[in-house]
Amino acid sequence: MKKNSYVLPLALIFCLFFLWAISSNLLPTMIRQLMKTCELNAFEASFTESAYWLAYFIFPIPIAMFMKRYSYKAGIIFGLALAAIGSFLFFPAAIVKSYNVYLCVFFVIATGMCFLETAANPYVTVLGKPETAIRRLNLAQSFNGLGAFIAAMFLSKLVLGENSYTRDTLPVDYIGGWDAYVQTETDSMRLPYLILGSILLIIAIVFIFIKFPKIGGEETQNKDSKLIDFSVLKRSHVRWGVIAQFFYNGGQTAINSLFIVYCTVYAGVSMEVATTFFGLYMLMFLVGRWIGTALMIKFSPTSMLLVYSLMLICLCIVIVVFGGYVGLYAMLAVSFFMSIIYPTQFSLALQGLGDQAKSGSAFLVMSIVGNACLPQLTAFFMHQNEDVYHIAYLIPMVCFGFCAYYGWRGYKIKEPVNE
Repeated sequence: MKKNSYVLPLALIFCLFFLWAISSNLLPTMIRQLMKTCELNAFEASFTESAYWLAYFIFPIPIAMFMKRYSYKAGIIFGLALAAIGSFLFFPAAIVKSYNVYLCVFFVIATGMCFLETAANPYVTVLGKPETAIRRLNLAQSFNGLGAFIAAMFLSKLVLGENSYTRDTLPVDYIGGWDAYVQTETDSMRLPYLILGSILLIIAIVFIFIKFPKIGGEETQNKDSKLIDFSVLKRSHVRWGVIAQFFYNGGQTAINSLFIVYCTVYAGVSMEVATTFFGLYMLMFLVGRWIGTALMIKFSPTSMLLVYSLMLICLCIVIVVFGGYVGLYAMLAVSFFMSIIYPTQFSLALQGLGDQAKSGSAFLVMSIVGNACLPQLTAFFMHQNEDVYHIAYLIPMVCFGFCAYYGWRGYKIKEPVNE
């Protein structure tokens, strides 16, 4: 397929980055909402993240095998349909009002999104010139930042009401009492998932009728070839890429998922102001993606990865020392410097893989399981040390240290180790 024929496929792939950002960045809002409707503390509610991101650990290898046998496009269509089904399952879940049922729904949605992410990231890197692959993925990920901003600034306000009552603080004259309050708060969670599910279905239909270029031997795929190639992990830059992605994802999600809880519970900010801060937080992420993509024209991605990671370590130290409003403003800067880390590490880890790109992508997406454990560890420390809650941010600080190492030495391509 000619290069100019890549424009429409790339545009549609960019839409996928936007969509899974909407899904994943609704989680901090849902965590705060489920704390109200299911009467959970921050640590208990953080398992919402675990249920979502656990799918990213379980399914990337089967997904890579599926795409190896069929195509990127088939994986994307199946993922869109599955995520749409999961979104619509939110309606019966809201009737049952069981936290365990909500966790199952988030798991289904995440499985669909995992198909999209396992396919879209490597597809963007190979759909064009190899020398511009890192910038191309950062540009694609800027649409991820746009989705994150919309989820944080606008959709969160559809979900989170101004009032955060408990059974003890609910006004005695509240019409309908506690059950009515919980029903109102539960109903507010449905609309974003109705919108998301509908868009996912529409995009799936569009993908069915659009022709996509086949990349990396898809046109001549040998049915007897390996569906997943574990030998890709012999390459040190891939192994270190998986490790760096594990810790980056965990550190990023620890800060993202607890942001609204930090604002409302520890910094004493009202819900309305907290959602505005969360929108600004994601806006900084979006702006960081745009600026970072532009800077990569002049500066090497590895140098930027190292500098940005060191800045994140310094900002986490500020949060640990001061907490409160100072920590809150430091988090806005953290969001800016986190912006390029994921796509840059992902692209660097896929360099030189050729036909092994799908397998490499599967392992890199699996590393997102860091989201299923490190945020919970951070929430646990925060819950257990409420007087000095901000020391919990030592955990993301350590996580960003692994990113700094990858930008310093871990990214270097070496010959695979022979057995």
